[in-house]
Amino acid sequence: MVTALLACAAVGCATPEAPKPMPMLPPVYTHAGTTSAAQTGSKGLVWWRAGELPVLDAWVNTALARNADLAVAGVRWRRAMLEARLAGAQLAPTVSGAWNTRVARGLGSGQADPGSGSTGQIAVSWELDLFGRLGALQDAASFEAQASEQDRQAVRLVLVASVTDLYFQLSHANGRVAMAEASERDAQRIVALVQARFQAGAEGRLALHEALQVREERAADLAAQRQAATVLRERVRVLLDGASVPEPEPRTLPELALPPVQPGLPAELLGRRPDLRAAQWRLQAAGARIDAAVASYYPGIALTGALGSSSRALLDVLANPVATLGIGMTLPFLQARTLGIETDIARTRYEEAAVGFRKALYTALGEVDQALSARTRLAEQEVALRQAQQQAAEAARVYEARFLVGLLPLRSWLDAQERLRTAEVAHASIRLAQMQNQIQLSQVLGGGWMTNRYGLVYPGHLGRRDAEDFGMNGRKSRGHAVDPG
Repeated sequence: MVTALLACAAVGCATPEAPKPMPMLPPVYTHAGTTSAAQTGSKGLVWWRAGELPVLDAWVNTALARNADLAVAGVRWRRAMLEARLAGAQLAPTVSGAWNTRVARGLGSGQADPGSGSTGQIAVSWELDLFGRLGALQDAASFEAQASEQDRQAVRLVLVASVTDLYFQLSHANGRVAMAEASERDAQRIVALVQARFQAGAEGRLALHEALQVREERAADLAAQRQAATVLRERVRVLLDGASVPEPEPRTLPELALPPVQPGLPAELLGRRPDLRAAQWRLQAAGARIDAAVASYYPGIALTGALGSSSRALLDVLANPVATLGIGMTLPFLQARTLGIETDIARTRYEEAAVGFRKALYTALGEVDQALSARTRLAEQEVALRQAQQQAAEAARVYEARFLVGLLPLRSWLDAQERLRTAEVAHASIRLAQMQNQIQLSQVLGGGWMTNRYGLVYPGHLGRRDAEDFGMNGRKSRGHAVDPG
């Protein structure tokens, strides 16, 4: 044993180097604003009171129960948990048994052959994990299972966000249909008015053609808006895995006040986003595999024990048991070249996971900053477009009044109506963009209001120790599983 250990040391069984520093995080988000935590309340990004949008609740609940992507993610998580249990079973003794019976008779005499008899054996083997190889492999499997659970939570979060986004998109599309229907009715009213004035000699043929042209254009726009709403309904049905869309269908965008946002500190994002938690767990798993590769240099020791017996008489097998004990040792360091390559491969996989983690982290920080910036700019646009719509409506009323008394041609009134329609569509679109931004902001912050409403459960914010070394629950690897940079 001593000789083996010395030989192992001679070929370089060294522990990995110390971890590098964690990635540098900004102290605050660039576009976080100055909203205090006291102003936001304790519910996070809660949009509406319970039951205020029951149809949306029904959509989300149906999607969570039927969506295929979420079901696949759940299956993968269960498989990862089973693989972790299988890896843990390697640390326990292995029990096996065998029973053999042989009966032989001479063809001529019919007497039993001397080789007839029965044998039975029960064997126990146990590999002593003196150097932590099996423990490291168990940790790696456990970390992968935790990452798979975070993958499932990420799919769940994206699903809820997608359903909510489609709900507001369909609300907006139905609102556009309603606006197009009202616009077509206005065009029909104008055609009837101009026809009457034309027959009375108060309008020329040009005005009649202009009115008819506008009516047909608005009829075409109505058909296009109805088709857009139909496409969205089919997208919802796919997201609900073929289930019928819960009724009643939203007809207009709900009047919901957007809540103030307190995004917290950038470092807290690590404990809130499931994709970052998954990358973090996989970084841990890659570090544990390095530990396992390094531990593979050390000798492997296995204890074996067996209890067996044999007899020519079937019932006498247990009468003469024979016990055996043994110890075996493998010397893997004799294949130092192969082990060195395997260790280097494990290190490259860890480096790949570390780069992926840093990329995911900085991408997440950028997504939050972009969503916060867009929130501010969209609010400014909404105010301006709401005022523009009000001015366009007033101008359209003035143009209509002047046309009716003959002070303006029909084209001036039609142009004013078109400007009003454009302003209404722009304002409705910016309101949709605000709600979509709220969904995006909730998603990039790791759940927000969706966590409370739809049961999305994530780990709590990282503690001080976690912020320092990205440590996770469970065994901490020797210097690699905490190396993000």
